[in-house]
Amino acid sequence: MKNFSKKFSKRTWTILGIAAFAIIVVAVLLSRRGAAQGNSAYQTTKLEKGNLTATVGATGTVRARQDAVLVWKTNGTVDKVYVKVGDQVQVGDILASLLETSLPQNVILAKSDLVTAQRNLNDLLESESAKAQAQLTLADAQKAVDDAQKKVASLNYPRASDDLIENTKSNIILAQDQVSRATDYYRTFRNKKDDFPPKAQALANLTQARINLDQLIANYNWYTGTPSENDSAELEANLAVAKAQLQDAQREWDRLKDGPDPKDVDAARAKVESIQATIDLARQMAPFAGTVTEVHPLPGDQVSAGTAAFRVDDLSHLLVDVDVSEVDINTIKIGQPVTMSFDAILGKEYHGQVAEVAQVGNTVQGVVNFTVTVELTDPDEQVKPGMTAAVNVVVTELKDVFLIPNRAVRLVNGNRVVYVLKNGQPQAVQIRLGASSDTMSALASGDLAVGDEIVLNPPLDFQTGGPPPFAGGQ
Repeated sequence: MKNFSKKFSKRTWTILGIAAFAIIVVAVLLSRRGAAQGNSAYQTTKLEKGNLTATVGATGTVRARQDAVLVWKTNGTVDKVYVKVGDQVQVGDILASLLETSLPQNVILAKSDLVTAQRNLNDLLESESAKAQAQLTLADAQKAVDDAQKKVASLNYPRASDDLIENTKSNIILAQDQVSRATDYYRTFRNKKDDFPPKAQALANLTQARINLDQLIANYNWYTGTPSENDSAELEANLAVAKAQLQDAQREWDRLKDGPDPKDVDAARAKVESIQATIDLARQMAPFAGTVTEVHPLPGDQVSAGTAAFRVDDLSHLLVDVDVSEVDINTIKIGQPVTMSFDAILGKEYHGQVAEVAQVGNTVQGVVNFTVTVELTDPDEQVKPGMTAAVNVVVTELKDVFLIPNRAVRLVNGNRVVYVLKNGQPQAVQIRLGASSDTMSALASGDLAVGDEIVLNPPLDFQTGGPPPFAGGQ
């Protein structure tokens, strides 16, 4: 019995040892498998450099730069409608008119009143023109008298100084000598044909010398001569005529120099404009250049004051007003590029730029927003006022920077960190971020290198005391 116990105990221990070894092997295998499964549960991306476009997004509604809803200002029957939806119009174009016989009496009579009022205004304005003309005529007449008096006064003075006369006499002597020399030289070619070049040149020199001599003699004779009786009489007569014309011009200026009373002119002009405004009640005119977007009247319609007639929009410039938070407003500048998309236009992106930034914010339910106006630079016929636009203002464009996925950033003890996978285990690295987009942020500082495996989905808690959940990517 005692021997049996010893044999049983030995076999039992052998079995237990084998079982224990098997359990250890299985445990190690399971542990390794679990570790491998744990490591494979991390989603990672390699740290790389790239370009980052930071934007501020908002939504708004498309509007025309200028729009107007036109209504009738008087009662009547629509006579003619000159436009349809989509027509381009210029400022002052007539869009529709009322039948004249259907208009109130004051509108009908305004046409005849306008003729009289315009005539009165023209008379006043013409008197201003006459005043200006009279002033000019007076100035011209005074100048004519001054010129005529100078000519008459010249009759009592020599035509030239003694020095000029003596100088002219000396030049005549020199010119005569020049003619004599040129004559002698020309005679040396008397036996040559006329087409002999030296002879032709000698003749040309002689001719020019004679012309110079004749001019000097004429000048000398005029310098030393005296006016004839006819010359004196003509100058005196011209002076008399000039004085008479000056007197006429002076009388005309005295009559018109004060001109019409400016108050009278203003009153006359106001009356014309008032009557014209009354006449314009019978028609609709475009207040600015644009596109007709709504047409209500039809010929024969009975309308009254306040009845809607047309809508005109300036579609040459399409704008979108968006509300930007006070947190982002200081990053918005006029001229920054903008991208836009529309719910009604799928698969197409439009572009624009910031046109205006409000200087005063609006507070709604404790939230302060600033209105930013952007203008489309490549609109087409698909974009229409009233459409909802998703606007992204490009506030920063960075090139060749380290890019950190926003989803990988966590906040630990007030510091931003990312987890880098090293030897199969995530390790926290403190970082500082710069500009960011919806999905990426620029790395401003941090002990990271190209190719580092950034964990995109770090667990909420590590055994060593992991960070809290993602607390923002900036």
